[in-house]
Amino acid sequence: MKKIYSILLPLLLTAGMLAGCNQADQNSGSDKPAASQTAEKASFPVTVKDAAGKEITIDKAPDKIVSLMPSNTEIAYDLGLGKNITGVSDFDNYPEEAMKKEKVGDAEKLNVEKILGMKPDLVLAHESSLNTSGDSLDQLRNAGIKVLVVNDAETFDEVYKSIELIGKASGKSEEAAKTVRQMQNQIAVIKQKAKSISAEQQKTVYVEVSPAPDIFTAGKGTFIDEILKAIGAKNAAEDAKGWAKMTEEAAVKLNPDSIVTTYGDYIKDPVKQIESRKGWESVSALKNKEIYNVNSDQVTRPGPRLAEGAEELAKIIYPDIYKK
Repeated sequence: MKKIYSILLPLLLTAGMLAGCNQADQNSGSDKPAASQTAEKASFPVTVKDAAGKEITIDKAPDKIVSLMPSNTEIAYDLGLGKNITGVSDFDNYPEEAMKKEKVGDAEKLNVEKILGMKPDLVLAHESSLNTSGDSLDQLRNAGIKVLVVNDAETFDEVYKSIELIGKASGKSEEAAKTVRQMQNQIAVIKQKAKSISAEQQKTVYVEVSPAPDIFTAGKGTFIDEILKAIGAKNAAEDAKGWAKMTEEAAVKLNPDSIVTTYGDYIKDPVKQIESRKGWESVSALKNKEIYNVNSDQVTRPGPRLAEGAEELAKIIYPDIYKK
């Protein structure tokens, strides 16, 4: 049980474990330019409205930043703020330099005293942790620290907004605009190639985010579902909502063409683990030897690497189309 908890908790923290309405076809990779593409010159003071509905006025470019969510940290590093990061959450693991920063707890329990001792100019909090860390964030605000609550993104467009928000608050709007454009271009290329996939070629994909005995898959309202649609695949669990628990019998009944696991960093050889399951012999993915593992963070963490995760998944599922 402890092993399963270690797999699912990062998903809870980085993806919100919320079942939102999936707007993949309407939103992600849209050809329409994001608002951030009209980049602003860094100027202070700047006032931004965060996901908690609070207006925060930041007087100058923050020199010391504490990030309380791995996705916030990835965005900050991507915008060139690595040197300004003084503290991160216990679950921060990317980029490698972030793992060397001071740990300040997680969404369940923040070390408020340690954060206060760092005297940060800006704390990057997260909407998904308001219920568990709201009191701690109030303590930081009462101490005069600027706390920015970043939206709990569930679609690519919402990730773009997260990047824009952090960029504006830190004086990195131009860098944020560049990152958004790059992600949009990557998704646009993927969607364009997906148009060549015929109905006969389309594959049904089952993504397993937690292994037996507590099997979880990705349904509607997850980045994985949005990515599968973007690459031209069908989510075998499209009738499920959010991160859904499955029985082995139900998973076998889905009979997917391909199986993708996202827990290879936690369990040794997940492909063999699935191949050895009794009763799974008849599943098309096992017959065709189409079982793969991808990095969980790249396809669930709402940050700049999501587009890379989409590309990787596309090349795995449709190598003839996406490896050209």
